[in-house]
Amino acid sequence: MTLASRVALVTGGSSGLGRAVVVALARSGATVAFTYRSNAAGAQVLVEELAGRPLVALQGDVDAEPDVARFVGETVARFGRLDILVNNAGIIRDTLVLRMNPGDWQAVIETNLTGAIRVCRHAVPHLAASDQGRIINVASIAGVAGSAGQANYSAAKAGLIGLTEVLAVELAPRGVTVNAVAPGAIDAGIVAGLPDEARRRLISVIPMGRMGTPEEVAGVVTFLASPAAGFITGQTIIIDGGVTIRARASV
Repeated sequence: MTLASRVALVTGGSSGLGRAVVVALARSGATVAFTYRSNAAGAQVLVEELAGRPLVALQGDVDAEPDVARFVGETVARFGRLDILVNNAGIIRDTLVLRMNPGDWQAVIETNLTGAIRVCRHAVPHLAASDQGRIINVASIAGVAGSAGQANYSAAKAGLIGLTEVLAVELAPRGVTVNAVAPGAIDAGIVAGLPDEARRRLISVIPMGRMGTPEEVAGVVTFLASPAAGFITGQTIIIDGGVTIRARASV
């Protein structure tokens, strides 16, 4: 699944799952630009870790139109093209619906869904100029089956899956594939910091008996970005160790 000569842009790439995606794409031969909003230290550590590979960290917020125009434009200006876009930037502000204030609802929708649409609008003209344009959206199983306390997050991720399907149809004539990954419990970020008892409860509902790793999700993203996935579009790949299958079987 070599990505030599390909240029990728990953939003929210300085930590967690986004970081694993940056590493996987870079090690597969891609030239990678990744964005971060405030984690400058994490971005610098990643750049140092991948020293010697063509890589750049770009500060920017997917919520801000000028930032998006700048980091997409700078990627193309630096590397001459854009072949792969991974929409990974996202936030979580969990609480029950009756306790959720309008600001928390709007913030999650704005970053996790509208931010992805915003980046796509700026990136698509460049992706369409590629002979293997790829968009991979990082959704969640929360967008497939609603999760209590995550109305804003579930709605945004469900919207992202819908956006994936619409863009797949619209961009197919231009040679751009559009797919999504929907991770379940991945041992990174907030999940990695759960107390032991909470981790045990979470793992107890996973048929495979463990959490996934960021690298496993990044491997699927890398496949979808590769020439091998050239006839796959409009799909959402669930990466959850069997959780959604168990939930369907219990209905």
